[in-house]
Amino acid sequence: MSDAKATAVIEIQVEKVSQLFDSLDPSPLSRRDLAARAEDYIVSSARELPARQPVTIVVHLPAEEAKGLMAGQLAASFRNYFDDRAEHSAFELKDLLRVGRLSLVIGMAVLALALVVGAVLSKLMEGMFGQYWIEGLIILGWVALWRPMEIFLYEWWPILRERNLYRHLATAEVIVKPIDGANA
Repeated sequence: MSDAKATAVIEIQVEKVSQLFDSLDPSPLSRRDLAARAEDYIVSSARELPARQPVTIVVHLPAEEAKGLMAGQLAASFRNYFDDRAEHSAFELKDLLRVGRLSLVIGMAVLALALVVGAVLSKLMEGMFGQYWIEGLIILGWVALWRPMEIFLYEWWPILRERNLYRHLATAEVIVKPIDGANA
């Protein structure tokens, strides 16, 4: 029986710590954004893992670079970066749900108005022409509900999954391993 909580390892090898970070970001290392390629690699690797499996990120560096001050700050840098990404995703989710609620109120109002106008038209107009307008108003009402239903049925959960992934990566252990010259 295998241990379901065995730690998954994501390994990265670079020549310099600076390759892991966005070179245009002037922030101190502990607050610097990850380089797009580094983030893509780590996140895509983590997506392949079970959601609750502990993760260790192992960064392989040349021995001289691994001894440097910057290598010691990697754990804090990764934690801060993924915490910030999780916070950003949480904000996106909150904003999407706010838009969904507002869209739902508007859609319900349009549907109610369409039904009322349709009921009035059914009394005033008879025949094919009246039915045309009534059916058109009902369709308008349902179309007005399209966006909120799309938000509440489909759009929120990928953002939630992304937020949870970033939160999980923020808790990952980060280990720096020197590469000796013979193995490089």
